[in-house]
Amino acid sequence: MKAITIPTPGGPDALVLADVPDAVAGEGEVLVDVVAAGVNRADVMQRQGFYDPPAGSSPYPGLEVSGRVSALGGGGTGEWKVGDEVCALLTGGGYAAKVAVPAGQLLPVPEGVGLVEAAALPEVTSTVWSNVFMAANLRQGQVFLVHGGSSGIGTMAIQLAREVGARVAVTAGSHDKLEACRALGADILVNYHDEDFVERVKDETDGHSADVVLDLIGAKYLSRNVDVLATAGRLVIIGLQGGTKAELDLGKLMMKRCANIGTTLRARPAAEKATIVAAVREHVWPLIAAGRVHPVISGTHPLAEAGEAQSVMEGSTHIGKILLTI
Repeated sequence: MKAITIPTPGGPDALVLADVPDAVAGEGEVLVDVVAAGVNRADVMQRQGFYDPPAGSSPYPGLEVSGRVSALGGGGTGEWKVGDEVCALLTGGGYAAKVAVPAGQLLPVPEGVGLVEAAALPEVTSTVWSNVFMAANLRQGQVFLVHGGSSGIGTMAIQLAREVGARVAVTAGSHDKLEACRALGADILVNYHDEDFVERVKDETDGHSADVVLDLIGAKYLSRNVDVLATAGRLVIIGLQGGTKAELDLGKLMMKRCANIGTTLRARPAAEKATIVAAVREHVWPLIAAGRVHPVISGTHPLAEAGEAQSVMEGSTHIGKILLTI
């Protein structure tokens, strides 16, 4: 089969389309003929040599795909049958013509969503639901701040927070990105080039601040994220674009009775991922089928242009998800 390989870590040209052995479904797995794959920051980090795949997983990048079931492995594979149109959360291997997926990490393509579009859903919905709702327990009437509101994660987080009745604040780096966030349901819009998000969120909430913050930046924003938290607020860190080490005033955290939660999704055991995927199917899929939530897609590239697709992501001019088509 064709797959994107990384012979030597480096820039976008380190991604090489090559012939590799066909993926094979093992015990409890389903083989999917890939139609499209999502591009994520984790894929860029893997290409650069900073984020190796977990032991035993595919060496090829790609954490989410859509496609058709082409074979079933041994053991329990649940409801799935050959020919089903599905999307899937992966530990790796999505930049390829075929991928083997644990049965519990498959989802049906939601009603009203095309097969290619569906590749934009598994990673972002699983990330947002597991962090914002399962871990941080965002509820109706609370204030939610998401950094990078125009990203794939951000555009999904805005919509889901809006649907539970939270008030949504975002940071982004341009007028066009902020307007896209507004259209999705955000009403506190902060251009991080020109404004201080702590003061702006406090002003817009009459001093209450944010009950939940979803952060993709990491060290650079750590102190300010604690400043913007309301009493009993929850900070969830899911990315490290702004570094890995920072100083934290623990006294401030304690006085506010806040929680600082750091999580990753990729390395979790299959059973944990299956639990998250089941929750996404129960809570998010009906909203998508009803047309209340939708994937925001910036553009698509053929698999052979994976390097170009990642360059677009690194340029940060896009809004929403970038996809590869097989």
